[in-house]
Amino acid sequence: MQINITVIVINAIAILGIGFSYYKDREKTKKALKIAFKGSLNMAPAIGIILVLVGLLMGFFRPEFISRLLGNQTGIVGIALASVAGAILMIPSLIAFPLTASLVESGASISVAAAFITTLTMIGFATLPIEIKELGKKLTFLRNGISFVIAVGIALIMGALL
Repeated sequence: MQINITVIVINAIAILGIGFSYYKDREKTKKALKIAFKGSLNMAPAIGIILVLVGLLMGFFRPEFISRLLGNQTGIVGIALASVAGAILMIPSLIAFPLTASLVESGASISVAAAFITTLTMIGFATLPIEIKELGKKLTFLRNGISFVIAVGIALIMGALL
């Protein structure tokens, strides 16, 4: 079993932060931990379902297929596919990062992964009606269009660097 130093550092910082918070105000810390625990319980079913779906997805599609569809050789086509998927899907970032890591392990390129994550977090296809209502049609499409272009640019830069 390999121990990841980043995980140790992050958890140590979290524990120190909780300890400091508890020292400063015990009641607020207890209340915050209860809220965090309830939030985790509320997210658990959704996370479980997504993990099962990711497992099924990885079971149905062989790594060779994923590599052929989203690998380095696909170039801009793979980036475009990942960008459109990221813009349309509404997946919590908490799930999107492990899903993307699984895709990369199965043969997807880093630029495709960057395109997927970036469009997923920057573009809200599913939330367009709300955004249009609040910001207006012109500003909504302008923001999403610029975000899409920036996401593709980030993906191309990531592909060039790695």
